[in-house]
Amino acid sequence: MPTIAPFQLERYFAKYEFKVKYLLSPSDCESLTLNELLQLADPDSLRLWHSLNLCYTESPGHPALREEIARMYEHAPPAQIVVAAPEELIFIAMHTLLRSGDHVVCISPAYQSLYEVARAIGCDVAVWPVEEVEGQWRLDLNRLESAITDRTRLLVVNFPHNPTGYLPTRRDIDSVIELARRRNLFLFCDEMYRLLEYDEAGRLPPMCDLYERGISLSGLSKTFALPGLRLGWLATQDSTLPEQWLTFKDYTTICNSAPSEILGLMALRAADSIIARNLQIIRSNIRIAEQFCGEHASLVRWFPPRAGSIAFPKWLGRAPIEQVCQSAVDEREVMVVPGSIFDFPGQHFRVGLGRKNFAEALEQFGAHVQLRG
Repeated sequence: MPTIAPFQLERYFAKYEFKVKYLLSPSDCESLTLNELLQLADPDSLRLWHSLNLCYTESPGHPALREEIARMYEHAPPAQIVVAAPEELIFIAMHTLLRSGDHVVCISPAYQSLYEVARAIGCDVAVWPVEEVEGQWRLDLNRLESAITDRTRLLVVNFPHNPTGYLPTRRDIDSVIELARRRNLFLFCDEMYRLLEYDEAGRLPPMCDLYERGISLSGLSKTFALPGLRLGWLATQDSTLPEQWLTFKDYTTICNSAPSEILGLMALRAADSIIARNLQIIRSNIRIAEQFCGEHASLVRWFPPRAGSIAFPKWLGRAPIEQVCQSAVDEREVMVVPGSIFDFPGQHFRVGLGRKNFAEALEQFGAHVQLRG
């Protein structure tokens, strides 16, 4: 019986996140305080908040919350949306879509549960790598087609991409969907960073709107700066899937936190304000990162992200990036995530662009690498 492997990124964060002074690699945006969120709330959600009964909630999610989520999609009505913690939803989706012996193709690098849960179920997993091409990130559609076999049941992608900040074109996405449709594959898209595109013209439609067997994963942790609410959702056109997800959810959390659901409703109704605030932080930090990489061009190469609150620059110094990251923790109390945590070669490391103290954390890292280069 397969066993699930340790989650390298989460174990790394568990070890250092609450012990160091600076985080250079968080993937979320600067978290909103409860007071900030309440100040953004509309009268109806405030009424729900003040009259809230701390009871069990509906398993699919509060009806008003699912109605608000459904406004983000053209072809996923409230009945085809299931609300839970994002990580839980990955676990549920994989266990309801896959059986031992199935074949899965997953983008790489990726958040580990996007492929590790499938492996633990007993599936064979092939990777579709994001590649470095002349200082940019690219995906080779021919490599994707070559990775698909007669046993392939599921294709897993993540756009905007974590950890690179890569965003494909609509033309590329249409080609991916056409390939999935031709092979009758489910297509699971992690869209946790959607709506954080730096150029709105490049924003991709949700996968659940584009493809009849598409599944969109989204949530409040990244784009909405509310990871503490532990709320996300799955959305799909396929009317047969939500009941399967809910049947499995009866063995996980059953239902969601009542306060989180109402606070989540507030956030969705204040989406424009929250997203504008987060993009302002990210854009400012990108300028700081670009300047830093220019000043340390012999040590760090910048790979421009196109969306999201993360980037994946490359370390050019003599020491291995794992050694640099470990010494940064030990000597400067700066946590930096090396690319090997994502099972990705090439001396890359992740930086998080969504926090207000990014410049201070980067300054500490810069002082460290000048000694280590």
